Amino acid sequence: HEIEMVVAIGSLAYEIEKEQAREHIMGYAVGLDMTRRDLQMQARNMGRPWDLGKTFFMSAPIGDLYLASDIGHPEDAEISVEVNGETRQSSNINMLIWSVDETIAFLSKFEPLLPGDIIMTGTPKGVSPVNAGDVMVGKIDGLDSITVTVVERNLKDYID
Repeated sequence: HEIEMVVAIGSLAYEIEKEQAREHIMGYAVGLDMTRRDLQMQARNMGRPWDLGKTFFMSAPIGDLYLASDIGHPEDAEISVEVNGETRQSSNINMLIWSVDETIAFLSKFEPLLPGDIIMTGTPKGVSPVNAGDVMVGKIDGLDSITVTVVERNLKDYID
């Protein structure tokens, strides 16, 4: 698990400077960025990209989106995740390596960011594995929490 603040893009952002980033933000949410370490390590050991370990079915649950026009732009908010009631990650979004504005500006240099695109902004220390039955609660001050129960993966439950 990786608790992350999610940023939703509201308007085209391409080759912008960080001072322009907020003009392009629609809103914010709480997200959990899940990783299949088995696939990630297998790819690493084969010298291949790790993408499959990060882009599997239902790998990025996201809570309700809050419009920046309603809540502003969070800069100093506690971020945490609990697993089965135990705090596993806890920090402040002001401790991110790159600010949201820097992240948007950087990414916009490589690809146009389009309305509806989402960016997961990074995670504090404390990443650890979860198992079927574990309950994760992700929180960021000022946003509703997200609760996710880990289940065994069975795609047949979703396809038909």
